[in-house]
Amino acid sequence: MEQKIGFIGLGNMGTAILQGILGSNIVSGTQLYVYDPHLEKGQALNQTYLVNNLDSARDVARESDIVLVAVKPNVIVDVLNDIQKELKRDTIVISIAAGVTIKTIAKCVGYEQKIVRVMPNTPALVNAAMCSITPNSEITNEDLSIVQTLLNCVGKTEIVPEYLIDAVIGASGSSPAFVFMFIEALADGAVKGGLSRKQAYKFAAQAVLGSAKLLLETGKHPGELKDMVCSPAGTTIEGVQMLEAKGFRAAVIDAVEATINKSKELAEK
Repeated sequence: MEQKIGFIGLGNMGTAILQGILGSNIVSGTQLYVYDPHLEKGQALNQTYLVNNLDSARDVARESDIVLVAVKPNVIVDVLNDIQKELKRDTIVISIAAGVTIKTIAKCVGYEQKIVRVMPNTPALVNAAMCSITPNSEITNEDLSIVQTLLNCVGKTEIVPEYLIDAVIGASGSSPAFVFMFIEALADGAVKGGLSRKQAYKFAAQAVLGSAKLLLETGKHPGELKDMVCSPAGTTIEGVQMLEAKGFRAAVIDAVEATINKSKELAEK
């Protein structure tokens, strides 16, 4: 890949995506341009990977063919307005800000600018993200392929229309928090049964990892896989009955719905 790639913001998500791209070897460090108000972050990347550490967001926009804006939603409009005049006509602007629509981005950088809205999740930190990709009408198939190649460095991708991004946030953007709560609860139960805390976390986390892998690789319905574990009059069906009695699935559905509603509320603002 020959494009120069810029990063504005080196928080957890921006750094995770950058590290994934570096680890994939599809570009060299010298093709990357970064800026973060905490200058030591860029300095460290420069010393380790020869990444170009620049003095401002405008400098990154000026140098880059692809600009990934990885700042908080409450400041992204200011950042976009700041860099707008430095963007080339063919520069691809990627935003990972939750609740910030393509229309809002286009108001800042221009409706003819190439814009991609991406919703990643925190497993990007271990190259196991699930990212939605939503392009505007200016993005070509070639552009889309380039963006997918970059984001596949940190996990898996799916192209979705913008009206479904709120549902994506519920399904994968926020859901790692729910999964961590589930793992913690599984471990608490195991500790109550006598396992050490360290072993309990390992058993619970590996069970979640393996279950997800089994679902993805077999393509079987989760209900079918659940039934495979539930032997007649066995231990698992007792646990399933208890989860149903406590409203487990309804609680999860309500949690996802709550995140979707909050995402819509943020977008309206």
